[in-house]
Order: sequence, then structure tokens, then C-alpha cells
Amino acid sequence: MSEWVEFQWPYLMSFLGGRERVNELAYAKGAFVRARKIGTPEELLRLLLVRCAGEHSLMETAAIASETGLADVSDVALMRRFAKASDWLGALVGEVLAERREHVAPGWRIRLFDATTVNRLGAKGTDHRVHLSMDLGSNHIDELELTSAKGGETLDRFVIGPREIAVADAGYGHRAALAGVVRNGGNFIVRFAWSNIPLETMQGEAFDLMGALNRLPEAEAGEFSVAFRAPDGELVAARLVAVRKSEPAASATRKRLLRERTKKGRQIDMRTLQFASYFFVLTNLPPDLSADSVLQLYRFRWQIEMKFKTIKSLLHLDGIPARTDETLRVWILAKMLVALLIDALIERAESFSPWGYPIPLNQRLAPHPTPA
Repeated sequence: MSEWVEFQWPYLMSFLGGRERVNELAYAKGAFVRARKIGTPEELLRLLLVRCAGEHSLMETAAIASETGLADVSDVALMRRFAKASDWLGALVGEVLAERREHVAPGWRIRLFDATTVNRLGAKGTDHRVHLSMDLGSNHIDELELTSAKGGETLDRFVIGPREIAVADAGYGHRAALAGVVRNGGNFIVRFAWSNIPLETMQGEAFDLMGALNRLPEAEAGEFSVAFRAPDGELVAARLVAVRKSEPAASATRKRLLRERTKKGRQIDMRTLQFASYFFVLTNLPPDLSADSVLQLYRFRWQIEMKFKTIKSLLHLDGIPARTDETLRVWILAKMLVALLIDALIERAESFSPWGYPIPLNQRLAPHPTPA
């Protein structure tokens, strides 16, 4: 990535919609008002990525700007210019994601959802949270949101439409969000805490979750027709898909739960230990997709955890050297823009594009008829 920023910049700009679009967004978002020391928004973006992709200090970035002839500017001036760039970077991230969604192939899409915390250097708590959606078919990020530490995990943050399957862990097991997915025509496979989503029968009676799980055979998936209440009282039909854990797996889960509760000084509900013997998810996928297939689809959820680990290890998306929330936001969005550009570069390489970069839409048609 650093090599592209330093030596292949015109081609990298093509992944962002071209120079005109980048400049237009900079003025629209207030990141660039007038040329002073830094001549164009394009030069400002290049310096931003030099700092974030190359992880240079402000002083080093100013020195690189001077050496390469980009700008003769001080580190303090750079800090002030960078501090105004968060909305612009967010818009550029949105442009890359929008372009990616336009090229989604028809058919079922499996989307994985998760979030991770991001902290500034030396912080003891959570500063921000990055929420991601990843398309399993392409292994690329297709939606992203940056929130404060108070921004919780919920599928309400994303638009999940027809022929899309949302796969998420128990942090996303909320009745309101799942009901919203159903209303949009989408589908979900989500783990849930037994106390968070009280299950019912389609007749509105309480569903005996433990009794149903106890009836499961050994080493074989099973399913039950259930329903849950949306906050507005609507009864939403679903399927409970479950399987017994092996005793070693169940024992490991119980030990982890006990360790977590002890660490927090809380008493554990004995029912939680009983439910630890089973793995179960809630889904609204049609019955022609077997219980085994539902569980196999859920197994792919770990791919988004690997995506986060890759981003954090390669781009160092933690311990960020920022003193204010605004500069922290700039740093995170710049890093996520770099992550999306890396995805785009890999995609172009794998699709065997002979020239290795996208051609802007306004350049795809010849300006004059080709002579016969």
C-alpha cells in the first residue's frame, strides 16, 4: 500500500472515482477550503495516507512532503488540516463501498456481521467501535460504520434486503433488529442468549426451550418451529436450529462462563450452565434449507473475525496516536479506506484486469464513433 501511495498515486486515485470526484467531495465536506501550503485536495489526501498507511509521525510526514515536492508545510499545519478531514474520509469510504455494491452478482448473498473496539494510545477503556459487514462470496467489506464506544452491536445499522442472509453472533440477537430484517424481506442466522429472546409457539404460547433441546439426539442437528415477539407485539415466525455439543466442548463453555462471571463478581444462573451443553441459532430461512445446512452456513462466521484480525495486525488499528476524538476518527477512517483499497487492489489482481486499475465511467465510451 505504501508503494502505491508513493509511486502509483494516479492509478490509486482511480479506485476512488478519480481526481475530480475526490476534489469535489473535499470541498463539499469542508476538508479543503483554499489552497494554502497544500495546493489541492488530492495532495492533502496523499499526505493523509502517507501518515496513516506508512504510520509516520506528523513531523516525518511534513519532511516527506518537502522532500517529494508535495508541500512545504509544518507538522502543526498538517495536524490542523488533517483534523478537518473526517467527514471527507467517511464520504470516500462510502463511495468505495457504493461502487462495490453495484457489482454484486444476482442470487443469494451471505453477509457476515461483527464489530471491534478501537482505542487511542494509552487509553484504558473503549474509544470507538467499528461495525463491519462482509460479503462472504468475495471476502470483501461491503458496509462499514464508525460509532462511539456507546454504539452497540445491532443489525439495525445495516440494510439487509431480499435474498441476503445475515450471519451474526449472539451480540446481534435482538428482537427489534431481527423483526426489521424480516420486514425488509431479508434473512438471518443468529445466535441468541436464551434470556434475550423469549420464544413462543405460533399459537402464542411459551415455548419450552430446554425441553426441546433435551429431545435432541446425539451428534445430529434438529429444528423446531418457533416465534418471537417484536417490541410492537408482532409475532415473527422463525426456526430454532440446534445441536448437542460434545462433552469436551460443553465443559469448555461452562468453564469459560464461570470464569467470566467470577471475574465480574456476578452469580451465574444455573440455566445458563445447562444451555451451555447445546449450540443453537435462530433463523427465518425457509424449511427447504436443512438444519445441517443452516449450521454449516453459520460456521463461516469466523471469516469476519479473521478479517478484523488481519486489519488490526497489518494496519495496526489499535493504540492510535490521537489526542482528540476528531483526530482519532480521522485516523480510523483513513485506515479503513486503506483496507478497502487493499481489497480493491486484490480484486483487480484476481480478476485479471490487464491494466490493473478501474477505468472511470466517463472514460469507458469513445467520444466519437469508431470509423468502419
